[in-house]
Amino acid sequence: MPDVPDIKVTPPGPAASEIIAKDNSYIATTTKALPIVARRAKGLVVEDVDGNKLLDFSSGISVLNVGHCHPKVVEAVIRQSKELMHFAGTDFYYDIQASLAQKLVEITPGSFSKKVFFSNSGTEAIEAAIKVGRWSTGRKRMIAFIGAFHGRTMGSLSLTASKPVQKERFFPSLDGVTHIPFANCYRCPYHLEYPSCDLWCAKTLEETYFSTFVPPEEVAVLFGEPVQGEGGYIVPPKEFYPTIHKIIKKHGILFADDEVQAGLGRTGKLWGIEHWGIEPDIMTTSKSLGSGIPIAATVFRSDLDFGVEGAHSNTFGGNLVGCAASLATLEIINEERLVENAGKMGEYFRKRLVELQEKHRLIGDVRGLGLMLAIELVKDRKTKAYAHDEREKIVAEASRMGLILLGCGKSGIRLIPSLNVSREQIDVAVEILDRAIGAVESGSR
Repeated sequence: MPDVPDIKVTPPGPAASEIIAKDNSYIATTTKALPIVARRAKGLVVEDVDGNKLLDFSSGISVLNVGHCHPKVVEAVIRQSKELMHFAGTDFYYDIQASLAQKLVEITPGSFSKKVFFSNSGTEAIEAAIKVGRWSTGRKRMIAFIGAFHGRTMGSLSLTASKPVQKERFFPSLDGVTHIPFANCYRCPYHLEYPSCDLWCAKTLEETYFSTFVPPEEVAVLFGEPVQGEGGYIVPPKEFYPTIHKIIKKHGILFADDEVQAGLGRTGKLWGIEHWGIEPDIMTTSKSLGSGIPIAATVFRSDLDFGVEGAHSNTFGGNLVGCAASLATLEIINEERLVENAGKMGEYFRKRLVELQEKHRLIGDVRGLGLMLAIELVKDRKTKAYAHDEREKIVAEASRMGLILLGCGKSGIRLIPSLNVSREQIDVAVEILDRAIGAVESGSR
């Protein structure tokens, strides 16, 4: 059995509390979820400043698909840092950027010719996708899904629709975005049941939206996540994206696949959209691409390229150290067969979570693909009333026991360990989760 967790003092300990106080004084308000103050990490183990060792099933918000500080990534970063750290890849040339672009073109869906634009984060990758779509089509409208999260900069924020707080006081954002319901079979927005619903959530795009108030000939791009992330780890049925794709192709609308959270093996396939057999016109990736070094990429059909210098650019995109980390990450995923392991361990993990569901009344749904898994907590399984407060208590209690988790949606808990997670580590996580849920159900927490 792994020697983690090892809790010496309940987090936050004295050293952590001091740093948290300093953080609160000087760092702008963001989205702090837990009072964990990390000092070092390796694999799936995080050691905090008070000497506690915790099992990380958040992966830095799905960034660390190959684990914390993988030796091969560390070596690549050090080697590149000693040679050249920055040379503005949008204005000059260097081989490692071109090599990473070539690799991404080779491993992303679609046999057609592609181009790559590098940036530093998922939201920047989405901004580039917006520009590619508008520039290449000459159209201005866009479509996104309710529950989607595509970022928080003003352009990507116009597509995001997962929490009101993300938009509050920022109106107006980019104009011309229409949001449509996503295929959430656990909480169908139309109160129908799959498969007797006949995929109305997809077909309504044409039968309602395009026929009443959204001129399809003015729509440039439809944005979608293979599995909705911040929205609650919602997995649409197998017919959903093919139906949506068929509709938009008929009207010359581009499909932008947001793989920022689902990509690079997380779902048991290299790219989440492969579960639906779709070849996107535009694809965005970030998070796990650099294993902790900020880097992002927007991959798109070559014929959509700007073709004019200066239409879009940045300073740090394609940073040499980020490119080195990315190439090392892709090698690790391939050499260690992490996509295969994500599928195998994901199946085992899901089985264990279903066992918890049978034991705990608070668990209303277990869902996900590969190691992109979640449980949704409800006050009552019949009414499906959200159990937001209970979710917060469970995540906090699990952290006190040495398991790092993150919420998603209104009352979900995402379970996203690194793709090299072992059965033993999953068993430890399930045991802690079992105890944490039990404590909240009994009222002791």
